[in-house]
Amino acid sequence: MTRYIRTAVILFLICAVCTALCAVVNEITSPRIAANVENERIAALEDVASGYGIGEETAVNDGAINYYIPLTENGSVKGYIVELSSSGYGGAMTIIASYSTDGAVMEAKMMANSETPGLGKKAEESWYMEMFKGLGSDKALPASKSDLSAEDNAAVSGASITFSGVSSAIINGSEFVKGLGGAV
Repeated sequence: MTRYIRTAVILFLICAVCTALCAVVNEITSPRIAANVENERIAALEDVASGYGIGEETAVNDGAINYYIPLTENGSVKGYIVELSSSGYGGAMTIIASYSTDGAVMEAKMMANSETPGLGKKAEESWYMEMFKGLGSDKALPASKSDLSAEDNAAVSGASITFSGVSSAIINGSEFVKGLGGAV
């Protein structure tokens, strides 16, 4: 019985030391991780801003739209950056997209996802978002793979759920921006 108590105490001490070390490492690294995440977000905003000035963020939090930021040139609103949330095969996805005031997609970028490597992860590549560029105003955004050209349909083959998630998010963003128009 004494041997079991001694083993339990040793295991408890090992666990306590490991927990303390993990807490120290977390305390040291968490500010750096937060700064890196913010730097990535700022870089992504600049990537999708299409050369326009980036205004102040306004929270929306309706489930599909997290926030929007007006894009300005010489004091007038030329479009918006919108952070979109959706679900794919692997779970939640976050996309940042810029739209002109009429709802046409200017640029889009996948920020976070848990999609399948080799299939759904294609959505992180720049060519993937090119399928949506320029659409949403006069020309409808693709709501399903059948709305795509044969080449684009083949490119997203095997990742239909991911495509549906990305497409629905971008369509939601376009409709949201059309509602905003040029007013801030």
